[in-house]
Amino acid sequence: MAIPRAVPILHSGPGCGEMIAGFFERSAGYAGGCTSPCTNFSEKEVVFGGTGRLRQIIANTYKVLDTDLQVVMTGCTAAIVGDDINSVVAEFARQGKPVVAVETAGFNATNFEAHSIVVNAIIDQYVSRFESENRPRSEKNTVNLFASIPYQDPFWKGNLAEYKRLLAGIGLKANVLFGPESDGVKEWQSIPKANFNILVSPWYGKPIADNLKSRYGQDYTWFSHIPIGANETESFLNQVLEFAVDHGAEIDEQKARAFIKHESDAYYEEIENLATFLLEFRYGLPNHVHILHDAGYVVALSKFLLHEVGIVPKEQFVTDGTPEKYHEAIRADLSSISDKREIPVYFEPDAGKAQEILRKIRHKGRGLIIGSGWDRELAKEKGYDFLSAALPSPYRLILTTNYAGFTGGLRVIEDIYHMVLSTYA
Repeated sequence: MAIPRAVPILHSGPGCGEMIAGFFERSAGYAGGCTSPCTNFSEKEVVFGGTGRLRQIIANTYKVLDTDLQVVMTGCTAAIVGDDINSVVAEFARQGKPVVAVETAGFNATNFEAHSIVVNAIIDQYVSRFESENRPRSEKNTVNLFASIPYQDPFWKGNLAEYKRLLAGIGLKANVLFGPESDGVKEWQSIPKANFNILVSPWYGKPIADNLKSRYGQDYTWFSHIPIGANETESFLNQVLEFAVDHGAEIDEQKARAFIKHESDAYYEEIENLATFLLEFRYGLPNHVHILHDAGYVVALSKFLLHEVGIVPKEQFVTDGTPEKYHEAIRADLSSISDKREIPVYFEPDAGKAQEILRKIRHKGRGLIIGSGWDRELAKEKGYDFLSAALPSPYRLILTTNYAGFTGGLRVIEDIYHMVLSTYA
Protein backbone atom coordinates (compact mmCIF):
# COMPACT_ATOMS: atom_id res chain seq x y z
CA MET A 1 0.00 0.00 0.00
CA ALA A 2 2.90 2.36 0.58
CA ILE A 3 4.35 1.71 -2.88
CA PRO A 4 2.82 4.17 -5.37
CA ARG A 5 0.45 2.38 -7.81
CA ALA A 6 0.88 -1.03 -6.14
CA VAL A 7 -1.92 -3.22 -4.79
CA PRO A 8 -2.01 -6.05 -2.23
CA ILE A 9 -4.15 -9.07 -3.13
CA LEU A 10 -5.27 -11.01 -0.06
CA HIS A 11 -5.63 -14.77 -0.38
CA SER A 12 -7.44 -15.02 2.92
CA GLY A 13 -10.77 -15.13 4.68
CA PRO A 14 -13.04 -12.06 4.65
CA GLY A 15 -12.20 -11.31 8.28
CA CYS A 16 -8.58 -10.56 7.34
CA GLY A 17 -9.77 -8.22 4.60
CA GLU A 18 -12.08 -6.42 7.02
CA MET A 19 -9.26 -6.02 9.54
CA ILE A 20 -6.96 -4.57 6.89
CA ALA A 21 -9.67 -2.18 5.74
CA GLY A 22 -10.26 -1.09 9.34
CA PHE A 23 -6.59 -0.65 10.16
CA PHE A 24 -6.02 1.52 7.09
CA GLU A 25 -9.25 3.50 7.27
CA ARG A 26 -7.31 6.79 7.36
CA SER A 27 -4.60 5.68 4.92
CA ALA A 28 -5.81 3.69 1.95
CA GLY A 29 -2.77 4.29 -0.26
CA TYR A 30 -3.29 3.84 -3.99
CA ALA A 31 -5.37 0.66 -3.88
CA GLY A 32 -5.44 -0.48 -0.26
CA GLY A 33 -7.98 -0.45 2.54
CA CYS A 34 -11.44 -1.35 1.22
CA THR A 35 -10.06 -1.45 -2.34
CA SER A 36 -7.67 -4.36 -1.71
CA PRO A 37 -8.94 -7.46 -3.57
CA CYS A 38 -9.57 -10.50 -1.37
CA THR A 39 -10.43 -14.10 -2.27
CA ASN A 40 -12.73 -14.34 0.78
CA PHE A 41 -11.51 -17.84 1.60
CA SER A 42 -14.53 -19.89 2.76
CA GLU A 43 -15.39 -23.46 3.77
CA LYS A 44 -15.51 -24.41 0.08
CA GLU A 45 -11.86 -23.34 -0.43
CA VAL A 46 -10.85 -25.12 2.78
CA VAL A 47 -12.20 -28.40 1.38
CA PHE A 48 -11.34 -28.07 -2.31
CA GLY A 49 -8.48 -25.55 -2.26
CA GLY A 50 -8.56 -21.90 -3.26
CA THR A 51 -6.10 -21.64 -6.15
CA GLY A 52 -8.90 -21.42 -8.71
CA ARG A 53 -10.48 -18.56 -6.81
CA LEU A 54 -7.10 -16.83 -6.52
CA ARG A 55 -6.47 -17.18 -10.26
CA GLN A 56 -9.84 -15.55 -10.93
CA ILE A 57 -9.24 -12.68 -8.49
CA ILE A 58 -5.80 -11.87 -9.98
CA ALA A 59 -7.21 -11.82 -13.51
CA ASN A 60 -10.13 -9.62 -12.49
CA THR A 61 -7.85 -7.25 -10.61
CA TYR A 62 -5.98 -6.50 -13.83
CA LYS A 63 -9.29 -5.71 -15.50
CA VAL A 64 -10.55 -3.38 -12.77
CA LEU A 65 -7.48 -1.70 -11.23
CA ASP A 66 -4.81 0.24 -13.11
CA THR A 67 -1.75 -0.81 -11.10
CA ASP A 68 2.00 -1.21 -11.67
CA LEU A 69 2.61 -4.03 -9.18
CA GLN A 70 0.47 -6.69 -7.55
CA VAL A 71 1.59 -8.56 -4.43
CA VAL A 72 -0.36 -11.69 -3.47
CA MET A 73 -0.25 -12.43 0.27
CA THR A 74 -1.70 -15.38 2.14
CA GLY A 75 -3.71 -15.45 5.34
CA CYS A 76 -3.54 -18.21 7.93
CA THR A 77 -6.29 -20.39 6.42
CA ALA A 78 -4.68 -20.53 2.97
CA ALA A 79 -1.36 -21.40 4.59
CA ILE A 80 -2.87 -24.21 6.68
CA VAL A 81 -4.64 -25.67 3.63
CA GLY A 82 -1.38 -25.46 1.70
CA ASP A 83 -2.50 -23.63 -1.44
CA ASP A 84 0.34 -23.33 -3.95
CA ILE A 85 0.08 -19.61 -4.64
CA ASN A 86 3.53 -19.52 -6.24
CA SER A 87 2.46 -21.65 -9.18
CA VAL A 88 -0.65 -19.52 -9.76
CA VAL A 89 1.33 -16.27 -9.64
CA ALA A 90 4.00 -17.77 -11.90
CA GLU A 91 1.36 -18.22 -14.62
CA PHE A 92 0.77 -14.46 -14.71
CA ALA A 93 4.47 -13.64 -14.33
CA ARG A 94 5.22 -15.69 -17.48
CA GLN A 95 2.79 -13.41 -19.30
CA GLY A 96 4.92 -10.45 -18.25
CA LYS A 97 2.57 -9.33 -15.49
CA PRO A 98 4.22 -7.49 -12.57
CA VAL A 99 3.04 -9.82 -9.83
CA VAL A 100 4.70 -11.29 -6.73
CA ALA A 101 3.69 -14.05 -4.29
CA VAL A 102 4.50 -14.02 -0.57
CA GLU A 103 3.57 -16.45 2.20
CA THR A 104 2.41 -14.15 5.02
CA ALA A 105 0.39 -16.27 7.42
CA GLY A 106 0.05 -14.39 10.70
CA PHE A 107 1.53 -17.22 12.75
CA ASN A 108 4.80 -17.11 10.77
CA ALA A 109 6.06 -13.65 11.67
CA THR A 110 5.35 -10.29 13.29
CA ASN A 111 4.74 -7.12 11.28
CA PHE A 112 8.37 -6.12 11.80
CA GLU A 113 9.71 -9.44 10.50
CA ALA A 114 7.16 -9.69 7.69
CA HIS A 115 8.23 -6.31 6.29
CA SER A 116 11.60 -7.80 5.32
CA ILE A 117 9.94 -10.95 3.97
CA VAL A 118 7.67 -8.96 1.64
CA VAL A 119 10.37 -6.54 0.49
CA ASN A 120 12.79 -9.39 -0.26
CA ALA A 121 10.05 -11.20 -2.21
CA ILE A 122 9.53 -8.13 -4.39
CA ILE A 123 13.30 -7.84 -4.94
CA ASP A 124 13.75 -11.52 -5.75
CA GLN A 125 10.67 -11.96 -7.94
CA TYR A 126 10.15 -8.53 -9.52
CA VAL A 127 13.25 -6.34 -9.29
CA SER A 128 15.38 -9.25 -10.52
CA ARG A 129 13.63 -9.06 -13.91
CA PHE A 130 15.26 -5.68 -14.58
CA GLU A 131 18.84 -6.47 -13.62
CA SER A 132 20.16 -6.40 -17.20
CA GLU A 133 19.08 -2.79 -17.70
CA ASN A 134 20.04 -1.65 -14.20
CA ARG A 135 23.67 -2.63 -13.88
CA PRO A 136 24.53 -3.27 -10.19
CA ARG A 137 26.34 -0.40 -8.42
CA SER A 138 26.49 1.71 -11.59
CA GLU A 139 25.44 4.96 -9.87
CA LYS A 140 28.09 5.98 -7.35
CA ASN A 141 25.99 8.63 -5.59
CA THR A 142 22.74 6.65 -5.39
CA VAL A 143 21.76 4.75 -2.24
CA ASN A 144 18.83 2.59 -1.14
CA LEU A 145 17.43 3.60 2.23
CA PHE A 146 15.76 1.13 4.58
CA ALA A 147 14.37 2.89 7.62
CA SER A 148 10.85 3.50 8.93
CA ILE A 149 8.39 0.68 8.23
CA PRO A 150 5.37 2.16 6.43
CA TYR A 151 2.24 2.44 8.57
CA GLN A 152 3.89 0.48 11.42
CA ASP A 153 5.82 3.68 12.17
CA PRO A 154 3.22 6.47 12.46
CA PHE A 155 5.84 9.01 11.34
CA TRP A 156 7.07 7.02 8.31
CA LYS A 157 6.10 9.50 5.59
CA GLY A 158 7.69 12.47 7.31
CA ASN A 159 10.75 10.48 8.35
CA LEU A 160 11.46 9.16 4.84
CA ALA A 161 11.04 12.64 3.35
CA GLU A 162 13.45 14.07 5.91
CA TYR A 163 16.03 11.33 5.34
CA LYS A 164 15.86 11.98 1.60
CA ARG A 165 16.32 15.73 2.11
CA LEU A 166 19.26 15.28 4.49
CA LEU A 167 21.00 12.75 2.24
CA ALA A 168 20.53 15.05 -0.77
CA GLY A 169 22.16 17.77 1.31
CA ILE A 170 25.39 15.78 1.55
CA GLY A 171 25.31 14.85 -2.13
CA LEU A 172 23.46 11.51 -2.26
CA LYS A 173 20.34 10.49 -4.17
CA ALA A 174 18.24 8.21 -1.97
CA ASN A 175 15.76 5.62 -3.14
CA VAL A 176 13.24 5.65 -0.30
CA LEU A 177 10.96 3.15 -2.14
CA PHE A 178 7.81 4.01 -0.18
CA GLY A 179 5.42 6.93 0.01
CA PRO A 180 5.02 10.15 -1.99
CA GLU A 181 8.80 10.70 -2.14
CA SER A 182 9.21 7.47 -4.13
CA ASP A 183 8.99 7.08 -7.91
CA GLY A 184 7.10 3.83 -7.47
CA VAL A 185 8.08 0.69 -9.35
CA LYS A 186 10.64 2.56 -11.47
CA GLU A 187 12.55 3.32 -8.28
CA TRP A 188 12.25 -0.33 -7.21
CA GLN A 189 13.55 -1.48 -10.60
CA SER A 190 16.62 0.73 -10.11
CA ILE A 191 17.53 -0.79 -6.72
CA PRO A 192 20.53 -2.69 -8.19
CA LYS A 193 22.08 0.54 -9.51
CA ALA A 194 22.68 1.96 -6.04
CA ASN A 195 26.29 2.08 -4.88
CA PHE A 196 25.43 1.04 -1.33
CA ASN A 197 22.56 0.80 1.13
CA ILE A 198 21.69 2.58 4.36
CA LEU A 199 19.94 0.73 7.18
CA VAL A 200 18.43 2.80 9.99
CA SER A 201 17.10 0.23 12.43
CA PRO A 202 18.06 -1.75 15.53
CA TRP A 203 17.20 -5.04 13.73
CA TYR A 204 14.16 -4.98 11.45
CA GLY A 205 15.10 -4.55 7.80
CA LYS A 206 18.50 -6.17 8.24
CA PRO A 207 17.50 -9.24 6.14
CA ILE A 208 16.83 -6.83 3.25
CA ALA A 209 20.28 -5.25 3.48
CA ASP A 210 21.88 -8.70 3.78
CA ASN A 211 19.95 -9.95 0.74
CA LEU A 212 21.04 -7.01 -1.41
CA LYS A 213 24.65 -7.40 -0.29
CA SER A 214 24.58 -11.03 -1.37
CA ARG A 215 22.63 -10.41 -4.58
CA TYR A 216 24.25 -7.24 -5.93
CA GLY A 217 27.39 -6.82 -3.86
CA GLN A 218 25.99 -3.70 -2.22
CA ASP A 219 27.61 -3.02 1.12
CA TYR A 220 25.59 -1.17 3.75
CA THR A 221 26.16 1.21 6.61
CA TRP A 222 24.06 0.47 9.68
CA PHE A 223 22.80 3.16 12.09
CA SER A 224 21.08 1.26 14.87
CA HIS A 225 18.40 3.76 15.90
CA ILE A 226 16.45 6.71 14.54
CA PRO A 227 18.57 9.89 14.56
CA ILE A 228 16.53 12.45 16.49
CA GLY A 229 17.91 15.93 17.21
CA ALA A 230 21.32 17.43 16.58
CA ASN A 231 23.68 14.95 18.27
CA GLU A 232 22.43 11.80 16.58
CA THR A 233 21.61 13.38 13.23
CA GLU A 234 25.14 14.77 12.97
CA SER A 235 26.51 11.32 13.87
CA PHE A 236 24.26 9.68 11.28
CA LEU A 237 25.19 12.05 8.46
CA ASN A 238 28.92 11.92 9.28
CA GLN A 239 28.79 8.11 9.33
CA VAL A 240 27.04 8.00 5.95
CA LEU A 241 29.38 10.62 4.48
CA GLU A 242 32.52 8.74 5.49
CA PHE A 243 31.05 5.47 4.21
CA ALA A 244 30.11 7.07 0.89
CA VAL A 245 33.61 8.48 0.37
CA ASP A 246 35.18 5.12 1.24
CA HIS A 247 32.95 3.47 -1.37
CA GLY A 248 33.85 5.79 -4.22
CA ALA A 249 30.96 8.25 -4.15
CA GLU A 250 31.78 11.53 -5.89
CA ILE A 251 31.00 13.95 -3.09
CA ASP A 252 32.22 17.46 -2.31
CA GLU A 253 33.07 16.82 1.34
CA GLN A 254 33.51 20.50 2.16
CA LYS A 255 30.08 21.32 0.79
CA ALA A 256 28.54 18.32 2.59
CA ARG A 257 30.00 19.29 5.95
CA ALA A 258 28.88 22.90 5.41
CA PHE A 259 25.34 21.56 4.92
CA ILE A 260 25.50 19.58 8.17
CA LYS A 261 26.77 22.66 10.03
CA HIS A 262 24.02 24.83 8.56
CA GLU A 263 21.32 22.39 9.65
CA SER A 264 22.86 22.10 13.11
CA ASP A 265 23.14 25.86 13.52
CA ALA A 266 19.48 26.30 12.55
CA TYR A 267 18.52 23.68 15.13
CA TYR A 268 20.48 25.29 17.97
CA GLU A 269 19.13 28.72 17.11
CA GLU A 270 15.67 27.40 17.92
CA ILE A 271 16.94 25.79 21.11
CA GLU A 272 18.49 29.09 22.20
CA ASN A 273 15.18 30.82 21.58
CA LEU A 274 13.67 28.39 24.10
CA ALA A 275 16.12 29.29 26.87
CA THR A 276 13.88 31.75 28.70
CA PHE A 277 10.88 29.45 28.43
CA LEU A 278 12.80 26.43 29.69
CA LEU A 279 14.16 28.39 32.64
CA GLU A 280 10.73 29.71 33.56
CA PHE A 281 8.98 26.33 33.32
CA ARG A 282 11.78 24.06 34.53
CA TYR A 283 9.81 22.97 37.59
CA GLY A 284 6.63 22.27 35.63
CA LEU A 285 8.15 19.92 33.09
CA PRO A 286 8.50 16.13 33.36
CA ASN A 287 11.79 15.05 34.92
CA HIS A 288 11.66 11.39 33.88
CA VAL A 289 10.21 9.31 31.05
CA HIS A 290 9.08 5.76 30.27
CA ILE A 291 8.84 4.78 26.60
CA LEU A 292 6.78 1.88 25.23
CA HIS A 293 7.72 1.54 21.57
CA ASP A 294 9.84 -0.40 19.11
CA ALA A 295 13.56 -0.64 19.84
CA GLY A 296 14.49 2.07 17.33
CA TYR A 297 12.34 4.68 19.04
CA VAL A 298 13.11 3.55 22.59
CA VAL A 299 16.85 4.09 22.09
CA ALA A 300 16.45 7.20 19.93
CA LEU A 301 14.03 9.02 22.22
CA SER A 302 16.00 8.04 25.35
CA LYS A 303 19.19 9.55 23.94
CA PHE A 304 17.45 12.65 22.68
CA LEU A 305 15.41 13.36 25.80
CA LEU A 306 18.35 12.96 28.18
CA HIS A 307 20.99 14.87 26.24
CA GLU A 308 18.96 17.54 24.47
CA VAL A 309 15.83 18.03 26.58
CA GLY A 310 16.93 17.10 30.11
CA ILE A 311 14.29 14.44 30.79
CA VAL A 312 15.84 11.35 32.39
CA PRO A 313 14.96 7.94 30.88
CA LYS A 314 13.88 5.45 33.52
CA GLU A 315 12.51 1.94 32.80
CA GLN A 316 12.03 1.44 29.04
CA PHE A 317 9.85 -1.11 27.24
CA VAL A 318 10.66 -2.54 23.81
CA THR A 319 7.39 -3.84 22.38
CA ASP A 320 8.35 -4.95 18.85
CA GLY A 321 9.15 -8.60 19.59
CA THR A 322 12.88 -8.09 19.05
CA PRO A 323 14.67 -11.42 18.40
CA GLU A 324 16.79 -12.39 21.39
CA LYS A 325 20.05 -12.26 19.43
CA TYR A 326 19.70 -8.46 19.22
CA HIS A 327 18.85 -7.85 22.89
CA GLU A 328 22.41 -7.39 24.09
CA ALA A 329 23.27 -4.84 21.39
CA ILE A 330 20.18 -2.80 22.25
CA ARG A 331 21.00 -2.94 25.96
CA ALA A 332 24.52 -1.77 25.17
CA ASP A 333 23.19 1.11 23.07
CA LEU A 334 20.97 2.21 25.96
CA SER A 335 23.83 1.82 28.43
CA SER A 336 25.99 4.14 26.33
CA ILE A 337 23.53 6.97 26.91
CA SER A 338 24.78 7.69 30.42
CA ASP A 339 27.77 6.67 32.52
CA LYS A 340 26.01 7.84 35.70
CA ARG A 341 22.92 5.63 35.76
CA GLU A 342 21.66 2.37 34.34
CA ILE A 343 18.56 2.43 32.15
CA PRO A 344 16.57 -0.79 32.72
CA VAL A 345 14.98 -2.18 29.56
CA TYR A 346 12.21 -4.77 29.26
CA PHE A 347 11.69 -6.68 26.00
CA GLU A 348 7.96 -7.23 26.32
CA PRO A 349 5.75 -7.44 23.20
CA ASP A 350 2.67 -7.97 25.37
CA ALA A 351 1.49 -4.41 26.03
CA GLY A 352 -0.66 -5.54 28.95
CA LYS A 353 2.29 -7.14 30.73
CA ALA A 354 4.44 -4.07 30.04
CA GLN A 355 1.77 -1.89 31.63
CA GLU A 356 1.56 -4.15 34.69
CA ILE A 357 5.31 -3.78 35.24
CA LEU A 358 5.14 -0.02 34.81
CA ARG A 359 2.10 0.26 37.07
CA LYS A 360 4.21 -0.97 40.03
CA ILE A 361 7.13 1.39 39.39
CA ARG A 362 7.37 4.57 41.45
CA HIS A 363 9.66 7.56 40.95
CA LYS A 364 9.67 11.04 42.45
CA GLY A 365 8.74 14.01 40.35
CA ARG A 366 6.59 14.52 37.29
CA GLY A 367 6.65 11.58 34.89
CA LEU A 368 6.02 11.22 31.16
CA ILE A 369 4.88 8.14 29.24
CA ILE A 370 5.51 7.96 25.50
CA GLY A 371 3.60 5.10 23.92
CA SER A 372 0.46 4.09 22.04
CA GLY A 373 -3.12 5.13 22.63
CA TRP A 374 -3.47 2.10 24.89
CA ASP A 375 -1.13 3.73 27.40
CA ARG A 376 -3.11 6.92 27.91
CA GLU A 377 -5.26 5.54 30.73
CA LEU A 378 -2.18 4.22 32.54
CA ALA A 379 -0.63 7.69 32.38
CA LYS A 380 -3.80 9.16 33.90
CA GLU A 381 -3.76 6.50 36.61
CA LYS A 382 -0.18 7.35 37.56
CA GLY A 383 -0.65 11.11 37.23
CA TYR A 384 1.88 11.27 34.38
CA ASP A 385 1.92 13.31 31.22
CA PHE A 386 1.29 11.31 28.05
CA LEU A 387 2.51 11.60 24.45
CA SER A 388 1.01 9.36 21.77
CA ALA A 389 3.81 8.31 19.41
CA ALA A 390 3.20 4.62 18.66
CA LEU A 391 0.43 2.53 17.10
CA PRO A 392 -2.42 2.35 17.70
CA SER A 393 -2.82 6.11 17.96
CA PRO A 394 -6.56 6.90 17.99
CA TYR A 395 -6.08 10.19 19.86
CA ARG A 396 -3.77 11.80 17.35
CA LEU A 397 -3.86 12.46 13.61
CA ILE A 398 -0.44 12.16 11.94
CA LEU A 399 -0.03 13.09 8.28
CA THR A 400 3.52 14.11 7.32
CA THR A 401 5.03 14.82 10.74
CA ASN A 402 8.60 13.56 11.17
CA TYR A 403 10.55 12.71 14.32
CA ALA A 404 13.79 11.92 12.46
CA GLY A 405 16.50 14.50 11.87
CA PHE A 406 17.12 18.00 13.18
CA THR A 407 13.56 19.11 12.44
CA GLY A 408 12.26 15.90 14.02
CA GLY A 409 13.97 16.76 17.28
CA LEU A 410 12.32 20.16 17.31
CA ARG A 411 8.96 18.51 16.66
CA VAL A 412 9.40 16.16 19.63
CA ILE A 413 10.12 19.18 21.84
CA GLU A 414 7.04 20.94 20.47
CA ASP A 415 4.86 17.89 21.13
CA ILE A 416 6.07 17.42 24.69
CA TYR A 417 5.80 21.06 25.72
CA HIS A 418 2.48 21.55 23.95
CA MET A 419 1.15 18.60 25.94
CA VAL A 420 2.59 19.97 29.21
CA LEU A 421 1.33 23.50 28.67
CA SER A 422 -2.16 22.22 27.90
CA THR A 423 -2.35 20.95 31.50
CA TYR A 424 -2.12 24.54 32.77
CA ALA A 425 -5.42 25.54 31.15
